[in-house]
Amino acid sequence: MADDTLSPLPRQAGASGPTRVILEQPRSRWGGRLAWIITAIAVMVAVASVGANATYFQTDSRVLETFHSRSSAAEAKVAIVTVSGAILGGDGFAGRQIDKIEDDDSVRAIVLRIDSPGGTVSGSDEIHHRISTLAAERNLPVVVSMGGICASGGYYIAMASGGEDDVVFAEPATLTGSVGVLIPNYDFSQLLQRFDITDTTVSSGPLKEMLSPTKPRTPELEERQREVLQSLVDEMFARFASIVREGRPKITDEQFEEIGTGRIFTAEQAVGVGLVDRIGFLDDAVDRAVELTGLADENVRVVEYARPAGLLDQVLGSTGTASARLDASGLTFSLDALAEWTAPRCWYLCSWLPPVVSR
Repeated sequence: MADDTLSPLPRQAGASGPTRVILEQPRSRWGGRLAWIITAIAVMVAVASVGANATYFQTDSRVLETFHSRSSAAEAKVAIVTVSGAILGGDGFAGRQIDKIEDDDSVRAIVLRIDSPGGTVSGSDEIHHRISTLAAERNLPVVVSMGGICASGGYYIAMASGGEDDVVFAEPATLTGSVGVLIPNYDFSQLLQRFDITDTTVSSGPLKEMLSPTKPRTPELEERQREVLQSLVDEMFARFASIVREGRPKITDEQFEEIGTGRIFTAEQAVGVGLVDRIGFLDDAVDRAVELTGLADENVRVVEYARPAGLLDQVLGSTGTASARLDASGLTFSLDALAEWTAPRCWYLCSWLPPVVSR
């Protein structure tokens, strides 16, 4: 092993002053190792990119069909459509799964797997409409499998099952119901006044600034605004009620009076008021869907859909089955959700606050 040595510098002729020395250190072994580490990482990234290319250049890079159960060789399919998290629109992953089924004539039945607290009125209505229309046009049975929560807009989508018997399943721990509408409204104007901040926004009419959290209002204007908002809520609730009535025709007026309060129900309670047919898991819903196709197990293939994993997902270990996330917690801040919250909008949502964080 080399030792550090002190080496005097040669003194030039006629030079005076103290002798200078330099410290000579042995050459570090880490320089070579670091180069090898960088090379290894580069090779790993290159290998991962090869797999990513196979995903990127498929026919539909947005949705992957994967085998779930029954016969992998069968042509006829039962498709599991997953609706998960807050519903902000009908053109997200749920919509792309429906696109996939529309282009696949081999699908004979749909299992709606819903784990959602709801979301916007328009988003919930669009997904419900697309599934209902597709099922009617191709005579596809629709069976619902509820996850941890299937409330408000999530339950609205579940009504695409079409009112058939024994097609709505809830897990034992499911929370469902919350049949109702809300428009979030917060008033921070008094808080701003404490900091001498005044909202001086100019608008074309007194109701243009409805739901502004920073604009103070007179009692008369506040009452007028509330009447307008209540009329919107009442109209949206009437539509929600009609959707539930069509989807659950056996619900009595007495049962719907309790349902219409907007409360949530456990799975057992939901069975009691007619919102759910049976307690069961996803496999039970799949069994029912296969039964409704009239096909034997060996003649049907159950499939589900996933988002393709990109390069970063492969490097970081994401499965890509629901939605790719780049953080370890599985949560991501949603700017879309924040934009939805700040817009004056009706919600079919089981929450006191629209989500700014989505899974």
